[in-house]
Amino acid sequence: MATHLTQTVYLNGRYMPGSEAKLSIFDRGLLFADAVYEGLGVLDGKVIDFGMHMGRLQASMQKLNFPVPLGPEEILKVCNRLIAENKLQEGFVYLHITRGEADRDYVYDDTLKPNVFAFSQETVSGKADARVTGVSMKSHPDLRWKRRDIKTSNLLGQVIAKTAASRAGAYEALMVDDGGFVTEGGATSFFIIRGKILLARPVTNEILHGITRQTMLRVAEQLGYTIEIRRFTLEEALTADEAFLTGAASYVEPVVEIDGQAIGAGVPGDFTLRLRKAYLRAVRSA
Repeated sequence: MATHLTQTVYLNGRYMPGSEAKLSIFDRGLLFADAVYEGLGVLDGKVIDFGMHMGRLQASMQKLNFPVPLGPEEILKVCNRLIAENKLQEGFVYLHITRGEADRDYVYDDTLKPNVFAFSQETVSGKADARVTGVSMKSHPDLRWKRRDIKTSNLLGQVIAKTAASRAGAYEALMVDDGGFVTEGGATSFFIIRGKILLARPVTNEILHGITRQTMLRVAEQLGYTIEIRRFTLEEALTADEAFLTGAASYVEPVVEIDGQAIGAGVPGDFTLRLRKAYLRAVRSA
């Protein structure tokens, strides 16, 4: 696959090499993180869970009073062209919509024209059909703003947490709120298994409503798993029988270590591996 500079990208109705895609320094996405985005998973050369991604994108735009610059059919055409031109088999398409360009002012004008760009990115680790060995996580205080349900480009809290996790040798950050309850991963949803029960944090403004999460929970119900929706603490996570995360490029990924402590037997658990297999089968057959 081409590099980010040579691959084909999309910008405001045009396709071009990444090196030619430019936005103004007065774009509100740059000045205020006044932008929304979606990372749409690609498996076997096809976008997965597209309808749910569009529903979440629409919700994010409504909550921020964004105009809708492209409809779902147009967005799907953009995704498919980027997948084809960049010969992408597995990874994701990143779609970004800013409120537009204007003089720097906290108060926005409702007549601004949004800027839209998109590019594709290959998954370099954690391939769907690769042998699963599990990943490690490092806990970190959740420093983000209170509207985590809106998928905006305001990601500094995640940047801080994920960088700290990476420098500690962990794959992903595990965000913990002021009460000691786990919220989610730096760029993923997080779940634990205690006994025969799958625990998932309730969907509120405190977390992002993960698309892979939604499909995974539906698959878990079909498998007959017992699901309990409630908050759980970091201590509960550390003493869980199994743990896993979900994400567009992670699918269902076993977590075998948190803060240097083995989770369960320290290897991917049967519950999680069975769920991952069923999830991949479900999205491939959709």
